[in-house]
Amino acid sequence: NYLHSADAAQALAAELGPSTLAVQADVTDRGQVDGLFAQAQTHFGRPINCVVNNALAAFSFNGDARAKADTIAWPAFRAQFEGSVQGALNTVQAALPGMRAQRFGRIINIGTNLFQNPVVPYHDYTAAKAALLSLTRTAAGDLGPDGITVNMVSGGLLRTTDASAATPEAVFDLIAGMTPLRSVTTPQEFADAVLFFASPWSRAVTGQNLVVDGGLVRD
Repeated sequence: NYLHSADAAQALAAELGPSTLAVQADVTDRGQVDGLFAQAQTHFGRPINCVVNNALAAFSFNGDARAKADTIAWPAFRAQFEGSVQGALNTVQAALPGMRAQRFGRIINIGTNLFQNPVVPYHDYTAAKAALLSLTRTAAGDLGPDGITVNMVSGGLLRTTDASAATPEAVFDLIAGMTPLRSVTTPQEFADAVLFFASPWSRAVTGQNLVVDGGLVRD
């Protein structure tokens, strides 16, 4: 699924082959999400049984440019809550009929290690992700009897995504120096953990938040 990046999404789908379908939809719009799932189910010939909620409302990880507590306004929070929480709720609810029919499902929400290590005042972003963690844990209890697991994978700053492209190189180096692995996690390394929760190896794990940040946060 993509919102604006049609060229990149289509190029990735072409690279990955016929097992991949790129579909445009705004996940904050339930009607578009229903259309997304219908198109995917028609294409693949079966209901969707795994959802990764990775949507991020327009955001740049540049601490110097972020509003502090005395200036940030509620619309910034609303935008992040709509992207992270409303978007996830829409995709989960759209997926549930198919998952329940199969008595199997994997829901993986993307969080942040800023819960435990709020070193930068990303107030709106962190609050929305904290709410998504709460939804992860309550949904795990609610949907477990249907054979559906719900987990979160939380990263630190990743090198490099669209959102972290504005991060100064010195910040990456500083973070790397504080991790036991002396490196900043890459999107590929982060995706490995997501694949674990999508795989049979995680079948007895639900309601958990796995931090993948090179060991920066260890609690």
